Amino acid sequence: MFAFAAPRPRRKPSLTPMIDVVFLLLVFFMLAAKFGVDNGLRLQTAGSGQAEYSGPPRLIDVTPDGLRLNGTAMTLDAALARLPDMMETPADIIVLRPMDGAALQNLVDVMAPLSAAGLTGLVLVEE
Repeated sequence: MFAFAAPRPRRKPSLTPMIDVVFLLLVFFMLAAKFGVDNGLRLQTAGSGQAEYSGPPRLIDVTPDGLRLNGTAMTLDAALARLPDMMETPADIIVLRPMDGAALQNLVDVMAPLSAAGLTGLVLVEE
């Protein structure tokens, strides 16, 4: 007759490598996560009726190449220098109009310095 060896007990898989992987993933996502508050830009939409427009026109067209203040192409620094002469208070309305082909980043690149300069009456309109 055949004699078989005694059956060996089954080895249970070690959980140590799995725990190591879980901790490595935890550390990775903790380091890769972005903690903090994103910057927000306050603006009104046209037709919200919160403020009335008065004074000379203050229309900024945001184009793919730059911007135009009341139809005149200029740099952002030049526009920031000219805007206070057109306004009675920093809360006066400034109309921002993104043109066809202008990226959202172009609009934000114009809005951020305007907000940083204390101009709070930014209104966004569509073409």
